[in-house]
Amino acid sequence: MAIDVMGFDVGTVAAWAVWIIPFVAALVVPGIGKGSKKASGYFAVGMALFSALFAAAMLPDALAGHEIHDQVSWIDTIGLKAGVLADPLAVIMANVVSWVSFLIIVYSTGYMKGDKDIVRFWFWMMFFIGSMQLIVLSDNLLQLFFGWEGVGLASYALIAFWYRDKAQHHVGKEGYSALGISEYYSPTHAGMKAFIMTKVGDVMMLAGMFLIFAFAGTFGFKELIGDTTWAVNMSAAGLLVPAGVLLFGGAVGKSAQFPLNEWLLEAMTGPSAVSALIHAATMVKAGVFLVARIGPLFFALAAAGIMVDQFFEIIAWVGAITALLLATQAVVNTEIKKVLAYSTGSQIGYMMMALGVAGLSEQFVDGYTAGFFHLISHAMFKASLFMAAGSLLHVVGSRFMTDMGGLRKHMRKTYVFMWAAGLALMGAPFITTGFWSKDAIFAAVFEASSPWAMPIFIIAVLTAVITAFYTTRMIGMIFFGPKSKHIEKMEKEGHHIHEAPRSMWIPYGILATLTIGIGIIGFSAEGGIHEVFTDYLDQSFGIRTVQHAVESSGLPGILAGLNPIALGASLIAFAIGFGLGYIFYIARWVDPAKFINSNIFFYSFHKLLLNRWYLNAMIYWGFVTTPLWIARGVSRYFEKPVIDLGMNMGFERAVAWTARVVQGTQTGVAQSYLFVFSAGLLFVVLILLV
Repeated sequence: MAIDVMGFDVGTVAAWAVWIIPFVAALVVPGIGKGSKKASGYFAVGMALFSALFAAAMLPDALAGHEIHDQVSWIDTIGLKAGVLADPLAVIMANVVSWVSFLIIVYSTGYMKGDKDIVRFWFWMMFFIGSMQLIVLSDNLLQLFFGWEGVGLASYALIAFWYRDKAQHHVGKEGYSALGISEYYSPTHAGMKAFIMTKVGDVMMLAGMFLIFAFAGTFGFKELIGDTTWAVNMSAAGLLVPAGVLLFGGAVGKSAQFPLNEWLLEAMTGPSAVSALIHAATMVKAGVFLVARIGPLFFALAAAGIMVDQFFEIIAWVGAITALLLATQAVVNTEIKKVLAYSTGSQIGYMMMALGVAGLSEQFVDGYTAGFFHLISHAMFKASLFMAAGSLLHVVGSRFMTDMGGLRKHMRKTYVFMWAAGLALMGAPFITTGFWSKDAIFAAVFEASSPWAMPIFIIAVLTAVITAFYTTRMIGMIFFGPKSKHIEKMEKEGHHIHEAPRSMWIPYGILATLTIGIGIIGFSAEGGIHEVFTDYLDQSFGIRTVQHAVESSGLPGILAGLNPIALGASLIAFAIGFGLGYIFYIARWVDPAKFINSNIFFYSFHKLLLNRWYLNAMIYWGFVTTPLWIARGVSRYFEKPVIDLGMNMGFERAVAWTARVVQGTQTGVAQSYLFVFSAGLLFVVLILLV
C-alpha cells in the first residue's frame, strides 16, 4: 500500500470540511432559531448530512491507501502548524462518527419536539460533533486537545441540559443511598460530576503531551514517528512509559474506564439522543481513538528495542477490569438507560483490552483490528439501543424497567429492533457484528504472547456471559410478562401505549438492521478491515505482520480461519448468558426476587452490585464529603476564631495605629518637610564620620 500525501484538492477540502461544517452549523443555528425553531432542526439535519457526505467522499481514497495530510501556519514562534491527517484510521472513524451522529440528529427532531430550549440543544449537539471530528482528523496532539476539551464542554452542557432539575430528569432512586452518599442525582449535579472527573484525566493527558514535547519539540504525529530520537532520550531518562501512561489517563477519563468510570452513569440525566451521541459515536470513543492513534507509535518504538510493555499491560488490564466491573453492575440495575450506560463502559473496556493486548503480541494488527472493529460494531448497536430506550421513555413516561412489561404487542417495531441490537450486544453467533468483533477480541487475547493473556481471556469470557444475561434481562423486563401497574394506571387514565413516530424509529431501525446485515458477512467485513490496517500499520509505522504457517483449525468452510477455542468460548458465553436470562426474565420459570432472597450470600452480593461496589460512595467520601468537612472545620475552628478574630483584635488595630502615626507626619507644611530632610541628612553625615 503506497501512501500518497495529497495536495490541496477535493480530498483535502473534505478533510477540513468534515469538522468545520458542524462548528459553522453551531454558530448559525441560534440565528435561524430566532426565526423558526422548526427550521433550526432541519438546518441541523442538513449540516450533519453535509459533513457525513464529505466524510464518505474520503473513504475510497483511504481504503485504497491514500493519506491526506495538509497543514496551515498556527503558532509560528514554536514552529507549530495546524493540520488534518486523514489516514485510514481517521477516515474510517470519521465516517462512523458522522453517519451515526446524522441518524441521532434525525432522531432528535422527533425526540426533542416541543422542547422550549431546542435551539440550545442543536447548538451543543453540532458543537459536540465538530469537536469529536476535530479529535479524529487532527494531525497533532495539541490541536487534538482542543477538540478533546470541546467534547468535554459540550458533554457538560448536554448532560445538564435540563438544568432546572425537575424530578423526571433525575437518575437513581429518590431516597436511596450507599454508605450515607445519595445515589439520586440531578442534571446539574451530573453535568458537573462528568466535567470534573474527566478533567482529572485531561490534566494527566496535558502533562503527558508536554512531557513528550519537551523532548521531541513537536506535537505532530507524523513528526514523532519520523524521528524517534526523542523516544530514545525519554526512555534513557525513564520517562517514556510514564508519558504514555499520562496520555492514557486522558483516555481513561473520557472513555469512563476504571477508576474514572463513575461519571458515566449519572450522564443519563441528559436527553436520550445525547446519551446515544456520547455513548455510541463521540465522547467515550474519543479515548479509544486516542489509544488507537498513539498505540502503533509506541509499538513501533518497542520494535526498535525501546521497552514499553508496561504501557500496553496497563491499557489491557484497565480495559479488562472495567469490562467486568461495569458488566456486573448492569445485572441488577432497573433503570434502562443506566443499564445501557454500564454496558457502554464495559464494551469500551473490551476495546481497550484488545488494543492493550495488541501491544503485547507479535501480531499487533490482530488486536488492533479487533478493538477497532468492535468500536464500529458498538457504535451501531448501542446508538440503536439508546434511541430505542428514548422511545420507551417517551411512551411509558418512566425510566424504570419495572414500570414497563408486556410492551411487545404495543411497540412491535421497537421490540424487533431492540432484539436485533440486543443480540449484537450479546454477541449472538454468526448473524451479528457483535459476535464477530467480540470473537476477534477473544482470539487476539488468547493468542497473545504474554503471561497476562490467559487471566485477561478468562475475564473477557466471563464478561461476555454477564453481558448476554443482562441484555436478555433488559428485553425480558421491557417486553415480556404482564403489564406493570404503572402501565395499567396510564391506560385507565386514557393514555394509549403506541409505537414511536417514524422520525424516531427509522434511525434506530436502520442501525439495528445494519448490525444484522453486516453481521451476516461479518467475517469478511472483519477481514477487510484487517487487510486495510495491515497495510496502514506497515506503511505508516513499519509494523509488519508476522507470517506463520497456517495450521488447519479443523473447522469447516468460512469458520476455518477462526480460532476454535475463541469461537467455542464465544458460543458457550452466549448460550449460558442468554439461557439464564431466558429462564429468569422471558420464560419466568424462576422468580428473580425469590432467588436473590434465598440466602444471605445472594442477597449481600446483589446489594454490593446495586451499590456499585461502593466505588461511587468511596469517591464521594474521599474527594468530596471529607474534604468539604475538613474545609468547614478549618473555617469554623481556625479561620473565624484565629485568623478573623486575630485580624480584628490585633493586626487590624496595629495597622490602624501605624496609619494614624504616618498620617500625623503629613502636615502639608513645606518648612516641616525641609527640617526633617535636613535632620536626616545630618544624621547620615554623623554616621559616616564615626
